[in-house]
Amino acid sequence: ELDEDASRASIEELHGDVALDGVTFAYNEGEPVLRDVSLSASAGTTTALVGSSGSGKSTLVSLVMAFNRPQEGRVLVDGRDLSTLKLADFRRQLGVVLQENFLFDGSVASNISFARRHATRAEIEEVSRIAHADDFIRGFPEGYDTIVGERGIKLSGGQRQRVAIARAILADPRILILDEATSSLDSESESLIQDGLRALRRGRTTFVIAHRLSTIQSADQIVVLEHGQIVERGTHAELLAAAGRYRELYDTQYRFEEDRFINPGEDFTPEPEPVELPKAR
Repeated sequence: ELDEDASRASIEELHGDVALDGVTFAYNEGEPVLRDVSLSASAGTTTALVGSSGSGKSTLVSLVMAFNRPQEGRVLVDGRDLSTLKLADFRRQLGVVLQENFLFDGSVASNISFARRHATRAEIEEVSRIAHADDFIRGFPEGYDTIVGERGIKLSGGQRQRVAIARAILADPRILILDEATSSLDSESESLIQDGLRALRRGRTTFVIAHRLSTIQSADQIVVLEHGQIVERGTHAELLAAAGRYRELYDTQYRFEEDRFINPGEDFTPEPEPVELPKAR
């Protein structure tokens, strides 16, 4: 794809308006995963995606990330067709925090500065404080020079999430893709991660595959997907009042006290124990 960039238009500045216009996409011919989907997200707003497993949430964000291209319709960024823009330029403006984030077998600092290799240590430490990662990093004997292991195996799930959040804050993207973890973290880690994500979302166009009730309630718009189509959209209050599919999903929740929002076919799983690192003396 990047080989095609020579013939594409450059992106000098990205405001952050995103729209899908009549998008249909299929992994296998004749089996569309998304059908004639249209939606718009203004710059700086948060769009929460909810719906059953297999409803098209992950496919929708893959199109926004330009990892897939629609067979019909267009993905527009600031009113321009994404397929006509240089992908290298676009992806420099894109931040991603997934359930399983890519951490390589290097230091904590080098993982955080992955998208900005020339970041100073002071900048790395500042974004780590915002992401609530600084305290646990300083607890390691080697601090920011601690080697995290292949795929970050020496860190807990909550620690890996906070490193990924710090990395995304440092990259300073205009468009952000979040896939909230379904692993059950301890309440302190959960609270710190949610606070870090709120800081990360501020002022950025965000698409979040939501598994937290608090995220959904604070979103500027909620998009409910079923069988590859948008069946409802609106704010939390609007969709509750509409008494449709979202209200049905909301009423079937059984872990409100834990801030869970479970989409049908998905569940929360306990995170595995991390590899123990020696404590700082």
